[in-house]
Amino acid sequence: SKKFLKMTGVTNWRFSMKILVVFYSRSGRTKKVAEAISDILKCDKEEIFDTKNRKGIPGFLSAGTDANLRRLTAIKEIKNNPSLYDLVIIGTPIWSSNISTPIRTYLSLYKEDFKKVAFFCTRLGSDSKKVFNDTKNLNQKTPLALLELTSREVVRDQYMQKVKEFIKNLKEEIVK
Repeated sequence: SKKFLKMTGVTNWRFSMKILVVFYSRSGRTKKVAEAISDILKCDKEEIFDTKNRKGIPGFLSAGTDANLRRLTAIKEIKNNPSLYDLVIIGTPIWSSNISTPIRTYLSLYKEDFKKVAFFCTRLGSDSKKVFNDTKNLNQKTPLALLELTSREVVRDQYMQKVKEFIKNLKEEIVK
């Protein structure tokens, strides 16, 4: 929305490339960030849906176990073919110091379709370095930009400055 863009101070980000924001969100925090990025960039977004129930404490525990064991899961069919985009920005929560299982699955299925990538993550306490290394290794491409946000920053709406910085870094990498 224009009000949201005015509030963030980012009103004129225009890229000549076609961009897709892909994300999985169990709690809604990663979704909140993905929506902010796609609103600023005025680009398509794709939410990944896990067919496994990840709700509540049992879902939280199975999410951590699956992530630790680097398992894949069944995800619902995607709506946007990543090969049609110049840049795919991928967002994941960190589960048990790992990429979320649904995003690991997405990366495994579509890594050949990515032209350029960037990543963002939301985390409770885990360090994102391992997760960003894993995402780079899984898709075999160096990301144009990385964004790490704590759950606290997202819940308290203290993340927009970092999102704007991430987009600025993307813009700088794209024009190189």
